[in-house]
Amino acid sequence: MSVTFSELATDFISHIDFSKLSLAISLGSIAFNPIFWNIVARQEYKNKILTKLAGGNRLYGCYGLAVTIFSLGIIRDLLYERALRDQPSWPLFAKYDLIVKALAVISFAIGNVLVLSSMWALGITGTYLGDYFGILMDNIVTDFPFNVCANPMYYGSTLSFLGTALWFQKPAGIFVTVFVFVMYIIALGFEEPFTAQIYAKREAERAAESQKTK
Repeated sequence: MSVTFSELATDFISHIDFSKLSLAISLGSIAFNPIFWNIVARQEYKNKILTKLAGGNRLYGCYGLAVTIFSLGIIRDLLYERALRDQPSWPLFAKYDLIVKALAVISFAIGNVLVLSSMWALGITGTYLGDYFGILMDNIVTDFPFNVCANPMYYGSTLSFLGTALWFQKPAGIFVTVFVFVMYIIALGFEEPFTAQIYAKREAERAAESQKTK
């Protein structure tokens, strides 16, 4: 007996328990993190708040923000795992257990490769919003993984969420993964134009300085 897509989707959604507080807390943590670092980073760019707190050392200010963002990420991941443990599994995932587990491992592995390799390529300041502190990179990074996708950190993180959801066979995890992706897309809508503005300003200053020396 064939099952329609509508029936499959209904069954999938029925295995998400939206009443669980742990799910709401997980979603709140996921939403909070990019909102937090965007607000704090812009305040740093405009008012140098973190640099002042670090005794006027912008590098230490950036490191402080890096530790904070990294710690919030760990808390977010722990809350996500806790939320999944409170959620029902989907029998259809269990039916194809080996395939689902294989997809989970592949997704998680690719996600972590993208995240870790992008951190390696950018360094601490490049990864953790150093440009908002005035710590700008000399050139745009075009090596792996940036030759694969423009935002490997965000795509990699999304794939890691997906891999975890598949491993635990939880439809709620798929729902959370979509939410993560949407939050990152929204964050990029704020970050990319602002970062481009920062670097455009630097190039304009360099051009003006070059004209003065001629």
